[in-house]
Amino acid sequence: MGFTFFILYNILTRSLSPPPLFFNQRYFLVGSNPAETKYRVLKIDRTEPKDLVIIDDKHVYTQQEVRELLGRLDLGNRTKIGQKGSSGLSRAVSAFGVVGFVRFLEGYYIVLITKRRKMADIGGHAIYKIEDTNMIYIPNDSVRVTHPDEARYLRIFQNVDLSSNFYFSYSYDLSHSLQYNLTVLRMPLEILKTETTQGRQESFDIFEDEGLSTQGGSGVFGICSKPYEKYVWNAKLLEAVKSTVHRDWLLYIIHGFCGQSKLLIYGRPIYVTLIARRSSKFAGTRFLKRGANCEGDVANEVETEQILYDASVMSFSAGSYSSYVQVRGSVPLYWSQDISTMMPKPPITLDQADPFAHVAALHFDQMLQRFGSPIIILNLVKEREKRKHERILSEELVAAVTYLNQFLPPEHAIIYIPWDMAKYTKSKLCNVLDRLNVIAESVVKKTGFFVNRPDSYCSILRPDEKWNELGGYVVSTGRLQTGVLRTNCVDCLDRTNTAQFMVGKCALAYQLYSLGLIDKPNLQFDTDAVRLFEELYEDHGDTLSLQYGGSQLVHRVKTYRKIAPWTQHSKDIMQTLSRYYSNAFSDADRQDSINLFLGVFKPAEGKPHLWELPTDFYLHHKNTLSLSQTRRSYTYWWTTGVLRHLPLPFDEVTCAENRRKLVVKKFHKCEEEIDIHSEFFRPYELSSFDETFCLAMTNSTRDFMPKNVGIDPSPFTVRKPDETGKSVLGNKSNREETVLQRKTAASAPPPPSEEAVSSSSEDDSGTDKEEEGAVSQRSTPVKVTDTGDNTKITENVVQSTKDVYGVNLSDVPSEDDLSIYTRFVQLGQSQHKQDKSSQQFCSKHELDRVINLVPISSFSQDNIYEVQPPRVDRISTEIFHAHIQAGRGNMQPLGKDDFLMYREYIRNRYM
Repeated sequence: MGFTFFILYNILTRSLSPPPLFFNQRYFLVGSNPAETKYRVLKIDRTEPKDLVIIDDKHVYTQQEVRELLGRLDLGNRTKIGQKGSSGLSRAVSAFGVVGFVRFLEGYYIVLITKRRKMADIGGHAIYKIEDTNMIYIPNDSVRVTHPDEARYLRIFQNVDLSSNFYFSYSYDLSHSLQYNLTVLRMPLEILKTETTQGRQESFDIFEDEGLSTQGGSGVFGICSKPYEKYVWNAKLLEAVKSTVHRDWLLYIIHGFCGQSKLLIYGRPIYVTLIARRSSKFAGTRFLKRGANCEGDVANEVETEQILYDASVMSFSAGSYSSYVQVRGSVPLYWSQDISTMMPKPPITLDQADPFAHVAALHFDQMLQRFGSPIIILNLVKEREKRKHERILSEELVAAVTYLNQFLPPEHAIIYIPWDMAKYTKSKLCNVLDRLNVIAESVVKKTGFFVNRPDSYCSILRPDEKWNELGGYVVSTGRLQTGVLRTNCVDCLDRTNTAQFMVGKCALAYQLYSLGLIDKPNLQFDTDAVRLFEELYEDHGDTLSLQYGGSQLVHRVKTYRKIAPWTQHSKDIMQTLSRYYSNAFSDADRQDSINLFLGVFKPAEGKPHLWELPTDFYLHHKNTLSLSQTRRSYTYWWTTGVLRHLPLPFDEVTCAENRRKLVVKKFHKCEEEIDIHSEFFRPYELSSFDETFCLAMTNSTRDFMPKNVGIDPSPFTVRKPDETGKSVLGNKSNREETVLQRKTAASAPPPPSEEAVSSSSEDDSGTDKEEEGAVSQRSTPVKVTDTGDNTKITENVVQSTKDVYGVNLSDVPSEDDLSIYTRFVQLGQSQHKQDKSSQQFCSKHELDRVINLVPISSFSQDNIYEVQPPRVDRISTEIFHAHIQAGRGNMQPLGKDDFLMYREYIRNRYM
């Protein structure tokens, strides 16, 4: 875990000779751990006009030592002893992390996170969203060399709003998936001990001569993996200091989406988390970034991971965790759209001929390394058009995949699924989500999903047909996801988000089943669980659409279910106009900001400025500036060693190349740096329940379950349209009205059979006919009425017995009921007499062989009639008497074990 709190101090020195001058010679950046027991100090020189000079002494300070250091700095830089105010040490800013350092044409700036907000929690590891930042110029005014274009570059850089969907974590690697992070933790200990470790700085051990052993059971190995730079957005900003400072100063941020909701299953908290990582390679806006670059990086590439875990147990080793990953991205070809014509749908142009699918090979090689096989492509672009438009991409993609599959083993070939989603949306006879559900079942069965626990015993006793057909890779500790679904349309926004939701819904059912929370891996629409998941995915889609397209989603899940209210059509028109305006007038400036922020363009003297470039094509395609010295094979297009480990992803295999990406460090088991309990519960801070994240997050019981439910509070029960916890809310503002419509679903009749699904999709392509899926959910349109501001819904404080129990209880039972009850009592008494008589013929030895009850508590006699307290052993009695005597002032002499324990505590706490 890195540092979580930072204070930037400014040293102001006053000259002794007249006239008095003040010099800002350096900054001191002090970082501390959450408990404020360990500190590091970074000295930043302010006398260099264009160079960045940073000194990290690598020493770990205690709280007392850092106070003394700052006190000496303050006292040593004052003009007179006892003088305050004008000179000495002054606090400049407090921060929660360092984003990085950047330079344009003058000196360097430091970017600090000054405000954060907790967005999710994974196994006790907090994930924060950046709320505000501060950009501070490092060189002082006396050495500053001004440049007229510096202010313009600064404005362009700040156009990338860091307070908009940028996330970080101090102790969890957000650039990797949960499967990767937990797979690394399962690496054998023998391998770790042989690795070259970068240990923490060892201070002088005052107990070294006493023979206190620090080896054996007190050592704990920790693993720190290098981040996956494709999804790190501040890698270039940290490049200047990465090799000179300790890794505790480095904080990696991702861009995309992060949301978490709580699914309560009869009081059992299940956290559903959605994390989207946007690629920093070939990043940009909608019409300015299409297709792929020369290195195989595609536009609008986002990796979406849904994580499900039981929040009652936080530990990664003892808890139950599951995840599923899928990817979206532009079609991996050289193609673009010319927006100079000011058309809503500019024509698609293939920029370069690629007969050997070179760029597609680079892209799928990256996916094989990260996800394994099979790679499944779900292509949602149009196939039947009056004027050839989107079909151009389909034809080229089919040719590329066919060429690449010639050289792959058949069991690891790329699977291509074309499906014209727009055509089925217009049809009144076909249901889009039914067909997507069939595809989703087939995909999840091929790839499997990740879970860190073996299959439950109940699944062995009551095997499910769908569960037995599940793919993936089964290990002794659980299951691994092998392969990934790659979904694309033209923009990878509306259609892609709906398809990903359906696949995620199918995977969610398998995840819940693997954790023993449902009896069958199947979820229906209009349940509290699916409504909660749908809201997460719509927020996820809106956020990604705003980042790439400039507006929120135009077509949502309800649009394809054909249950959206009539007011949604006007909102769709407004979103379309907003997207068109953003693409036409503001995308160029946003693209310049992204290029400058990611370090794609670096300002320099004597070179054209960023705003003078006619295009950024040469910045993203490096082969246009220099020829590559090595040429990849047209037939063996994958990286060496990838096929040998398939279907497992190469990045997760234990090999020498992957071990070089890990940093192994040995801790003491009592160190605060690995104490997840202190990090999560923070006993050293004053906690307020109103500000606790787990109470403020979206809750299925509070926000989705009907208020008057009394029969079945299960989140897997199908509700009616008016049976939702959020239907009683008023639309006080436009935002709340949007949220209300988003979180209100409609009813669904019983799902049709598989024969009905297949008969309604007879005109599908050949690939679709081969897919066999599970039960689908067909929806019918319903009318949703809008409530006004003054609408009030009253609820009875005292509910009737009919609402609570489902029956009406009368005051006096009838004679028939009394006669039935009398017969029941007589039967019970006669059975009791028969049991007593049969017991006389059974010996005690025979009963012990039949059943042997063992008390589960420490009480020898524990029932509803009497309780006998347990006996206290001798050691506990002595400890209690010693505690009483210590309270009276009679201290007992300490033994050798007590001295060793105290020395161990002092060494771990203060050394």
